[in-house]
Amino acid sequence: MKTVFVQPERCVGCKQCEIACAVEHSLSKDLYFAVAENPKPRPRIQVGPGVYLNSSFPNKCRHCNPAPCMAVCPTAAISRTEDGEIVLIDGDKCISCAMCAMVCPFDVIRYYESADVLRGKVVALKCDHCVDRQKRGLSPACVEACKVKALIFGEINDLVRDAAGKLARSVSVAAAAVPPEPARQPENIETWRDWGREVHELQDL
Repeated sequence: MKTVFVQPERCVGCKQCEIACAVEHSLSKDLYFAVAENPKPRPRIQVGPGVYLNSSFPNKCRHCNPAPCMAVCPTAAISRTEDGEIVLIDGDKCISCAMCAMVCPFDVIRYYESADVLRGKVVALKCDHCVDRQKRGLSPACVEACKVKALIFGEINDLVRDAAGKLARSVSVAAAAVPPEPARQPENIETWRDWGREVHELQDL
């Protein structure tokens, strides 16, 4: 299964992924024309504050399997691609009931007007893994735009294995950089030795 893997420690909060995503889902596919489109194209990835100060986290749909949003949709507007890897929303079937947003564990579903449906209709929008780009052999727009490799695309098991290897190497380097503490005797050891000598001397009397 291919996915977009997030490396939050690399994210600098530049939001280039958001811009690239919005442009990719615009009518013109061009930044200069997209800003003037109506309705305004919206990003399907959101960069928000991270856990630590001055850190950021790019949040997007994980295409869960099973997908809670797909299970609760009353109009069957949410479905999977034939290979079962990507969860898509059909805006024409969406009734904006927000059931999918309520059950999404990652809070990635938003509601906006979309150029793909009837003008003025607000529908659920989320990451579609740039399925059209993938058909052309390209990676998702957010991944292509990320210059610091906070977003990488590939087979999930390969990405997790690489991440685990990097973590192991980092921990090993950090552990090697810490000098071992010299062995120290307990602070009260001399007191116990003095007491032992005195007991021994008393026994010899």
